[in-house]
Amino acid sequence: MNYFPWLTIIVFLPISAGSLLFFLPHKGNKLIKWYTICICILELLLTTYAFCYHFRLDDPLIQLAEDYKWINFFDFYWRLGIDGLSIGPILLTGFITTLATLAAWPVTRDSRLFHFLMLAMYSGQIGSFSSRDLLLFFIMWEFELIPVYLLLSMWGGKKRLYSATKFILYTAGGSVFLLIGVLGLGLYGSNEPTLNFETLANQSYPVALEIIFYIGFLIAFAVKSPIIPLHTWLPDTHGEAHYSTCMLLAGILLKMGAYGLVRINMELLPHAHSIFSPWLIIVGTMQIIYAASTSLGQRNLKKRIAYSSVSHMGFIIIGIGSITDTGLNGAILQIISHGFIGAALFFLAGTSYDRMRLVYLDEMGGMAVSIPKIFTMFSILSMASLALPGMSGFVAELIVFFGIITSQKYFLMPKILITFVMAIGMILTPIYSLSMSRQMFYGYKLFNAPSSYFFDSGPRELFVSISIFLPVIGIGIYPDFVLSLSGEKVETILYNYFYR
Repeated sequence: MNYFPWLTIIVFLPISAGSLLFFLPHKGNKLIKWYTICICILELLLTTYAFCYHFRLDDPLIQLAEDYKWINFFDFYWRLGIDGLSIGPILLTGFITTLATLAAWPVTRDSRLFHFLMLAMYSGQIGSFSSRDLLLFFIMWEFELIPVYLLLSMWGGKKRLYSATKFILYTAGGSVFLLIGVLGLGLYGSNEPTLNFETLANQSYPVALEIIFYIGFLIAFAVKSPIIPLHTWLPDTHGEAHYSTCMLLAGILLKMGAYGLVRINMELLPHAHSIFSPWLIIVGTMQIIYAASTSLGQRNLKKRIAYSSVSHMGFIIIGIGSITDTGLNGAILQIISHGFIGAALFFLAGTSYDRMRLVYLDEMGGMAVSIPKIFTMFSILSMASLALPGMSGFVAELIVFFGIITSQKYFLMPKILITFVMAIGMILTPIYSLSMSRQMFYGYKLFNAPSSYFFDSGPRELFVSISIFLPVIGIGIYPDFVLSLSGEKVETILYNYFYR
């Protein structure tokens, strides 16, 4: 057993090192940026080292476990630990946050606060993914909302206060249901609160009570994922946020909702999940079609990409609802894959905006000639988004398809119908994706600004784009790299559905 507190250091390093930013000189913008990037790289290297040398892939149990008494009064513990389900999202968080801090290089206003909030968000997200205690999970979940709200309301677009308020109302509303569920699960059947994930996973509840808990958690995670009809905060938030914040939102924040669905709804409440899974699949299928067709009608570039994110989250919901190891592995792969692709598209949309200061697609056109490098990267990552074979999106969606087809839970006709509707969604994706590229980069639209104003992608932007593109193609060619992390854990979760 490993007694070194790796996870506590990994959770606290970003925010504690970030607090030192306020002691740096106010005018030293470059120093602040380099310091933040160094902290992110150090954190990523530390995480990778800890996982490479102390995490065993063939062990589905909790590893790197830490268990410290925190508050004696109501038996509250600081419990951290990772397994095959959380290791992927934690590494994704480190990778995307490091690139997002590099993408935030143009931010000069209140630079110290901006970078501190990014590092605070980093700590909150890693804390959420590595929590082994329900109340600690809730605290980390809430803690991570504050930096997002401030990043939105201070560095957003013209309607930033409206979108920040909408974001906090939706997510705080969802958090009320999360808190009720946490307290209900923790206090059920005993005077002493039981908040340990391992203990709760082996506990059984009356079916009616389990369904009530399940609905509470589902609402909380549906807001974050987002699942229709609780998705309307997302396009507004993405439309107004700075693109480095969008990278964190699309790459990590949405994945926390999907992670919560698997970690709590599926693992702790299996009877209710098997009752609700057909409804999840129906909602997921509707979401793919609805968001893909709504995306096509968006004039705002970032809102169009935001709706494409909502559409792709539908595949994750279907994978979770399929209750097969293939489907669930496909959902986890889609969480990682879309984390990279979504972050990359928002980054490229932001770099395009930096050059031409236009957000509406019908005002753009003919940019391919003046910014060929951005055009090339945007085209390649749009192809990844529409699930081109050889890219990570294709493998993830294909595995989800196999998961729903091979599921023993559903009859043949519903499976054929669901697969057919999902296929229609996959046809709609190239339509909105390619029309977006066409409106931006092709045609002969004349700009008011002189063409010399458009300078192409610099080394920093190229580095960020290529750094995100490499994992996308890597996972597309060799998906076992991600699937080997979660395989054992997925089998353990599904064991409850067939043998409990």
